[in-house]
Amino acid sequence: MDALVVGAGEMGRWFAAAVTPDVAFADADPARAEAAADALGPRARAVPLDTTESFGVVCLAVPMRVASEAIAEHAGKAQQAVVDVTGSMRAPLDAMAAAAPARERVSFHPLFGGDAAPGTVAVSTAASGPATDALRRDIEAAGNDLVDVAPEEHDDAMRTVQGRTHAAILAFALAASDADDDVPDELTTPVYERLAALAERVLDGTPRVYADIQATFDGADDVAAAAARLADTDPDEYDALYDDVRK
Repeated sequence: MDALVVGAGEMGRWFAAAVTPDVAFADADPARAEAAADALGPRARAVPLDTTESFGVVCLAVPMRVASEAIAEHAGKAQQAVVDVTGSMRAPLDAMAAAAPARERVSFHPLFGGDAAPGTVAVSTAASGPATDALRRDIEAAGNDLVDVAPEEHDDAMRTVQGRTHAAILAFALAASDADDDVPDELTTPVYERLAALAERVLDGTPRVYADIQATFDGADDVAAAAARLADTDPDEYDALYDDVRK
C-alpha cells in the first residue's frame, strides 16, 4: 500500500513520518513537496498536484478552509482509503462521503504541532477497513495515543480547545502590546509569565492557521463577550463571576 499526501506542510510531513507506506507528496508549491520527500528519505517522492496516478491511501493535509475542495479534487485517486489531518472533522468526512463513498474514510486530528509529536490524536471513523486499521496501528506505534470521537463532539470541543483558547491568548498579547510601558522583568508574576509564554508560542505560529481556526470554530466573539462582562461587572460582584466559572 502506498499513500499520496496532499499538502507538504507540517501536518502532511507528520502523517508521512508516522505511517509506514511509501509516500508521494503533492503540494501547490512543488519545491515544498520536493523538500518534504527529501526530508523523509528513500520511501518518499514528490509528484505534481494534478497527478493522475492512483494510490492505496490519499491523505489530505491542507488548510481547513480548502479541505472540502481538496477532498473533492483528490479523493478519486484513492484505491482503498481517504483520510485527512486538517483539524476539523464533520466537513471533511461529509466531503469524503460525497467524493469517495465506496472507500474507507477516517479523519485524524493530531492535537499538537509537528514539533511536539508524539501526542494525542483524535480519530473519527466513518468507514473503517484494513487500510485505515493499518494506519491506526502505525500512528500508535509512533508513540501517539488515539482517542475515538464523533465528528460533532470533536468540532464542538475545538470551539473551546482551539477557537476560544487561541482568541483569549491573542487578545492578551494584543492588550499587552498596546500598553504604554514595557513590563520590567523584576515586576512580572507567575500568572503573567505563563500567559506571556503561551502568547509567545502562539505568535511563533502561522497567522493563517489561527485565522482558519477562528473561521471554522469561532471563539473570538465568546471571548469578547466574556471580557465585556468582566469589564461591566461591579468589583463587589466578582464573587458571582467566580461562582459561574466554578460550577
